[in-house]
Amino acid sequence: MSLRREQVIDALMKARAAAPPRGFEQSIELIVNLKDIDFKKPEKRINLRVEVPNGFGGRKVLIFASGDLALRARRAGADAVIEPSELEAMAKDKKEIKRRLKEFDVFYAEAQLMPLVGRLVGPFLGPRGRMPTPIPSNLPVEGVIEAGRRIVFLRSRDKPLIQCAVGSEKMEDSKVAENIEAILSSLTPALDRGYGNIRSAYVKLTMGPAVRLI
Repeated sequence: MSLRREQVIDALMKARAAAPPRGFEQSIELIVNLKDIDFKKPEKRINLRVEVPNGFGGRKVLIFASGDLALRARRAGADAVIEPSELEAMAKDKKEIKRRLKEFDVFYAEAQLMPLVGRLVGPFLGPRGRMPTPIPSNLPVEGVIEAGRRIVFLRSRDKPLIQCAVGSEKMEDSKVAENIEAILSSLTPALDRGYGNIRSAYVKLTMGPAVRLI
């Protein structure tokens, strides 16, 4: 089974038409209901990060870095850069570090800092499926930040359901459709029977009803 682009765009158009206008820019969401998977087994749970082709805002990137990489990350527009001394100070107050980290969606860490970062923030980010991705000190950080803002996380936990944002109300349907296709192309290989493990899928705007896609 595969989805035609026209089928995706048709569902998006119906979702837009069904959503009442709001005084804010709504997200467009994808809901995937799964079947015939034993999510009581941790190894069967879905925990993926997908880099979609079209960014849609809202993703905040934090980089743990030192020295030159920290400087370049700030200049490149990272939403926050935390250096080792600041991280160690934050870690003394569990409530404070949890509060700070909660503001961000995507995390990177300078490779040489991973042991420190893993020890201090792992207990907070690990359960969220948000452990930092290590990056070399000499990597061009602009591309890392840009890619980070296009990351979508797919997590099933112990329920047969995945829900994620795939775009925003202002985006063209074709761009949102490309994101949906990228997500399903990453999700289906992670399922034992591919599309055979998908019971149904829907698209919706934040405040609108769900429109069936699959």
